[in-house]
Amino acid sequence: MKKINRHCEKACPRLERGRQSIRNKPGPHGLLRCARNDDIVSNEAGSALVYILIAIALLAALTVAFMNPSSNQTASQNTFRAVSEIKSQVDFIRAAVQECVLRSSFGNAQVAGDATVDNTVTGTDPGANRLYPLAPNSGHLAAPVATDIKVKNLRCPSDPGDNPDHAPIFGGTSGKFMPPPPPLFGDWQWYNGRDGVFFWTETTNSDAYIDTVMEKLNADYATCEVDTIDATGGAEALDEAGTVTCANGAKCFRVWMIADTTRGAGAVEDGEADNEAAHFPSPDADETAAGCDVP
Repeated sequence: MKKINRHCEKACPRLERGRQSIRNKPGPHGLLRCARNDDIVSNEAGSALVYILIAIALLAALTVAFMNPSSNQTASQNTFRAVSEIKSQVDFIRAAVQECVLRSSFGNAQVAGDATVDNTVTGTDPGANRLYPLAPNSGHLAAPVATDIKVKNLRCPSDPGDNPDHAPIFGGTSGKFMPPPPPLFGDWQWYNGRDGVFFWTETTNSDAYIDTVMEKLNADYATCEVDTIDATGGAEALDEAGTVTCANGAKCFRVWMIADTTRGAGAVEDGEADNEAAHFPSPDADETAAGCDVP
């Protein structure tokens, strides 16, 4: 009998001797019962492994579920911040420029900023509106002349008026300071010419939410008041003469101060017979329907 028990103990190595359910009787029954007990332990171990794998899978699913809303929320917050910052800067630039324009025309309708600006076809500033700031790198301006067309370097033609020494709009003397460019966008640029007066900013960032930012900005303004330009397939001219462009690989957001809708005849604000009008290189359906670039 002891020999049988020892044989069963060897056949069931996974069971403790004190917990084996083996009947101490001769014959093959003791061995059979021992084998069955060993199978039960194996099945229990397999079941536990299945539960562990299920728990891991559920944990992974929960992690993904929590991460996706967090990612979407981050993109939404970035979009909101970018749109808010751009709109805030648009309002600030507009207000500063309009203050200069009002100063130009205040009290005497015949005084139009700097009347000495040559805005003829062969002049320093073809088609420029004399009430509005010239391009900061204009050859008409007295030194120091900027080497770029950034908004932060704008100068007011009415201060002192009829004099090329225009005073800076932004800086210590005016008490107005341009903030840094909107996140992921470049410095605001300025145009004053045959097509009208506008300013724009551009980005080459490939973040997915940039397209959403552009769409929201376009929707928040009136038709023909702003436009978005996609130059990812190549540089896009922002005026009909091609003097300013949305750079190759960039996306631009432009704000119009005034749009020239006169072709082939002298415009009151121009003082010259220009043949061009506001140019919309990437009009959407609403802009096309409204004829934003048709005089």
